Amino acid sequence: MRFDCEIKLASVILFSLVMDSSAFAQAGSKNESALYHFQNGMDMRWSSPENPNGAKGNGGKENNGAKGRPYLTMHPGDNLEMLNIRGMGIVHRIWITITQEAQEPEALRSLSLNMFWDGNTKPAVSVPFGDFFGTGLGRKTVMENALFANPEGKSFNCFIPMPFRTGAKISITNNFKKDVDIYYDVDYTLTDKWDADNLYFHAYWHRDTATILSKDFEILPKVSGKGRYLGSNIGVNGNPAYETTWFGEGEFKLYKDGDTKWPTLNGTGTEDFIGTAWGQKKFIHQYTGCTVADPDHKQWAFYRYHIVDPIFFNTDCRVTIQQLGGSWMPQAQRFQESGVPMIPVTTGDDAEFRHVYNHDRPLKLDTTQKENGWTNFYRSDDVSAIAYFYLDKPFNELPPLQPLSIRIYALRADHK
Repeated sequence: MRFDCEIKLASVILFSLVMDSSAFAQAGSKNESALYHFQNGMDMRWSSPENPNGAKGNGGKENNGAKGRPYLTMHPGDNLEMLNIRGMGIVHRIWITITQEAQEPEALRSLSLNMFWDGNTKPAVSVPFGDFFGTGLGRKTVMENALFANPEGKSFNCFIPMPFRTGAKISITNNFKKDVDIYYDVDYTLTDKWDADNLYFHAYWHRDTATILSKDFEILPKVSGKGRYLGSNIGVNGNPAYETTWFGEGEFKLYKDGDTKWPTLNGTGTEDFIGTAWGQKKFIHQYTGCTVADPDHKQWAFYRYHIVDPIFFNTDCRVTIQQLGGSWMPQAQRFQESGVPMIPVTTGDDAEFRHVYNHDRPLKLDTTQKENGWTNFYRSDDVSAIAYFYLDKPFNELPPLQPLSIRIYALRADHK
């Protein structure tokens, strides 16, 4: 009986893995979930220091094949090409680890990851290394979700499929102040067919160290073309002026296909957006999670990936999140009286809820009806986010990666 149960359990696990892999099947081969089917025209290659670009029959030559070059050293200012090939194919997996001493917030923001498709000189991806792999605010954590994994808090894995038609280049630039040793595998297949519906992978990172009151933070500025919005990792360094009050009342908004003032997709609050409720603590699930929940240090990092709820757009896409927080009325009154930047939005409780937002003439909170009612208000924090998306072209018109001074400005310690 125990043996039969173990067989049934193994079958369930295998079925789950197959179902998970099929979620992205259309982005690569439409038969990826059929593990037992031979696929013609699919030639797997691994690009690593032991075989740059994964050339056929060319791996492990250093030191007569005895682990001669497992890593490369990047000096400050170096740009290392982990992959630079011509041809048609799909990148399936990227694995990287770097010098342990370099796995700190400043280094993870100082290294940048760059991706170019089909010979374009403008990158489709140019983002801080740590943020790309889901290390929000440079704070590592052991995690695994549908797109990324950091198995023991020491390595960086990405499982996003990235098709290319005529070529692919993936590089890392070292703007850190020290040498960095890098071990890597870029796993890709060469293919002989291009699906007309294939989309190119893109990513965009942006930071605003002090968001503007009542102005939504742009996770993804407007992009034009046909594509799919895949999701985001967002990091918040809370403004100490708001003490330990709740930061996450802001609503996620996605504008697509001609939306102007009002979005088509609109959430109800930050913690609701990532699938939890009434505040958020640390949790890591396949499609949503919060990798950092540290109210003592006023830091949060969280993600949502739209895999089971795909978001396609035909002409354009823009994504934002409101900068709203909340507290009980006495504390909100004290903030307003002491000049803390805030604009009240709503006051009251479930029984008596008032809309009080007026940008030009903010409500004086001492005139409201309930001394102990809850107050939501616009606030200003240090927010950063990386957006992942696909487009029907290998380049985008988004701004370049922000300077190093902005990326590493006032980074907080990697609290353990």
